[in-house]
Amino acid sequence: MSAAGAKKPDHIDALFVQSGSAFSSQEGEITLHGLADATIYFADRPRREAGHMPSERFVELWDGDTASFATEPPRAVLSFLAEPASALSDVALVLREPHLSGHQLTYKVDVLNGTLPLTGGACSLFIDAFGRSLAPVSVRGVRRPRRPAASRTAT
Repeated sequence: MSAAGAKKPDHIDALFVQSGSAFSSQEGEITLHGLADATIYFADRPRREAGHMPSERFVELWDGDTASFATEPPRAVLSFLAEPASALSDVALVLREPHLSGHQLTYKVDVLNGTLPLTGGACSLFIDAFGRSLAPVSVRGVRRPRRPAASRTAT
């Protein structure tokens, strides 16, 4: 098949969510403690897709020379579940160099907006879109079920 007739691979821009039961920070670094076993991902364009992957597999998205988080570090928002809600404000970050040890995930960070507290309770990290061919889990060897050709709709 010629290059002109080749089918383009699916491309989604997935957003990710990681949750922890506690949080700590020091200069240029954050740590999620009690990290959930799975990182959630979702997308709505060009198709709706949602799922989860093991958090250790998510960290692998920093591997590689091209089209990885290592070459294009993602932006993220760290949001705290605190009472009262005004006790801790959301913080916008750029994430770099993750290190996972058990249920503890540490990132090097650049703070874009807000102030990182030294510690905190339950939190979620909302990580910006990462566009790459196929769903993130498909790239790592987990195949998503495909509909039979007869049931696909023309685009």
